[in-house]
Amino acid sequence: MTKATPKLKRFKIATIAVPDVDAIEPLYNDWLGYAVVERGTVPNDLAASWGAPKSGGRPYIVMQPESGTDVFIRAVEIDPVPEYKAMTTWGWNAIEIICDDPDAAYDKLIDSPFTHLGGPAGLTNYPSIRATQFKGVAEDVLYLTAETGDRTNSLLPRPGAFVGRIFIMVVAGPDIQALQDFYADAFDMERGPIRNSPVDLINVAQGLPLGSERPLTTLRLAQHGNLFELDGYGDHTGPRSNNDGQLPPGVAITSVTTENLDDIDLDFITEPVATPYGRAATVIGPAGELLELIEEPT
Repeated sequence: MTKATPKLKRFKIATIAVPDVDAIEPLYNDWLGYAVVERGTVPNDLAASWGAPKSGGRPYIVMQPESGTDVFIRAVEIDPVPEYKAMTTWGWNAIEIICDDPDAAYDKLIDSPFTHLGGPAGLTNYPSIRATQFKGVAEDVLYLTAETGDRTNSLLPRPGAFVGRIFIMVVAGPDIQALQDFYADAFDMERGPIRNSPVDLINVAQGLPLGSERPLTTLRLAQHGNLFELDGYGDHTGPRSNNDGQLPPGVAITSVTTENLDDIDLDFITEPVATPYGRAATVIGPAGELLELIEEPT
């Protein structure tokens, strides 16, 4: 039997919700080479489609990597949520970005306002893949990752710049099986094995002993170099706090493209809305994560 093609094609936007949009622009531009290509205030219908009506009218910017790839990071302003700490709650927890050289990225960012979390180091099961991790001023966690071996046959995309595009979005929840079932069933994504593995930067964030293991797995989108990482968090974690009617802090939304919204059998928060990228609608995943679907017909 032929495998179904996943209904989710590729990443389009990762949205971070931040207390000060003006503080984000120079950080991403000076240290990561991301340039602002759009700025304004969030349309009310778009904010409502996210289930965050009070984010309407708030400032936002959209930033693009130096490579020119049309995969973006969007920063939307919210009121501060002082109690939020990255990688301690359910939902989207990190943005993984392809880069050319994680060691050079570390050398550059170690003197930046970003906070170093881990690496550079090779992945235990894939030693030719090397990564370093940093956190921004708004609890926005970035993994900067490269293939140091044969890039022609790698699962990772080519960077195209010192820091390239998003290629993995990391979501965490209390029940990894529920996460896997949701994405596999709703979007025809192939299930992979769930393995227990230590992730020490998460252990540090959650105050757990180094070496503590958690279940994790990945799911591939239709296009090469686009994957979800699913992390299982323990019962010492919980839903993310946010200001009523606003986006949740940190990594708030993952936006992915799909052929036709009418082929998605899920309850959207509102009817689809028009955006500069195509017709869009948002669903809430099993860990409370916001997944924005953007039509991108072939």
